[in-house]
Amino acid sequence: MAESECKGTEEPWGVLEFYSGIGGMRYSLIKAAVNAQVVEAFDINDKANDVYQHNFGHRPYQGNIQSLTDADLDSYRAHVWLLSPPCQPYTRQGLQKHSADARAFSFINILELIPRMSQPPCMLFVENVVGFETSDTHAKMAKRKPLSFQCQLFTNQLLWSPSILFGNDENMETDGHDQPQENWDKLIESCQPIEKFLEFPISSDQVDMEPSSVVIPDVSTNGLETSEKLVEQDVFDFSSIDQFVVPLSLIERWGSAMDIVYPDSKRCCCFTKSYYRYVKGTGSLLATVQPKKKGKASSLKEQRLRYFTPREVANLHSFPEDFQFPKHISLRQRYAMLGNSLSVAVVAPLLRYLFAQPS
Repeated sequence: MAESECKGTEEPWGVLEFYSGIGGMRYSLIKAAVNAQVVEAFDINDKANDVYQHNFGHRPYQGNIQSLTDADLDSYRAHVWLLSPPCQPYTRQGLQKHSADARAFSFINILELIPRMSQPPCMLFVENVVGFETSDTHAKMAKRKPLSFQCQLFTNQLLWSPSILFGNDENMETDGHDQPQENWDKLIESCQPIEKFLEFPISSDQVDMEPSSVVIPDVSTNGLETSEKLVEQDVFDFSSIDQFVVPLSLIERWGSAMDIVYPDSKRCCCFTKSYYRYVKGTGSLLATVQPKKKGKASSLKEQRLRYFTPREVANLHSFPEDFQFPKHISLRQRYAMLGNSLSVAVVAPLLRYLFAQPS
């Protein structure tokens, strides 16, 4: 289908942004620099909508997506749908109930509205986790066959790491499968070191400090895995780095399960919405004192480990410098929203690729 059959050649693409969160998809659309505008955004989370409104000056529709009708969607006259539906039904560590999970119902509902629409979308762009592509929800999506020349399902499927696409758009020419080890090593080498993304830069004298001179405050967690007590207090001074130092009690108990990165590292683990509340499998921790031998478990206490701040996580997700959280958004909420968001560096070139394809 030619572009002119979907919309006028000079007309901007009208976009609906479902599950808009804090605006990661919209930032990706802006970074993609395509002739498109968001007609409406949808999210049921009040705090996420506060963040979205704070940054874009527009508050998303906050009703339940399951309540939308085909007439509602037709009224927006949108050409493209961008969707980041809940990932919990498909995560490898979850129950993997797929479409039987209540959190999948809203996505299935709007898919089922497409055949009834008089002006269905020309393209869909769906972002989710590994595992979604083998789910029955994905199968339901694939069954949304084109109804006429107005509708075409975008069926390219890509599994990407931020390391692959970060500042390296030419990799879009590959087939979307995991890269061979030698290519992966080259891609990692081309990435910028973590210190480039830090809100609190690591000074050279701090890196060279002798372990015996390092003072690490301890905060009792009563043997728990979490730092939730600290978060619940919600008295964080975001200008003070000391409040992000990992308590010794957590290092002693969970040090072997922690993913440790250094200022000169060029990789880190994905951040989940439970970052800071849990230290195992939720994201990397930063060593602010360089050990003689990296990764030596016995030296973890001397490395002055700290959590990445919310601003630093946003930086690693390639959110722009002017992205901000309203002051009333708590630390826990900031981490949760960032963990539910996406990598702008990955999604932007994918969107550019999508909009450039002849339908």
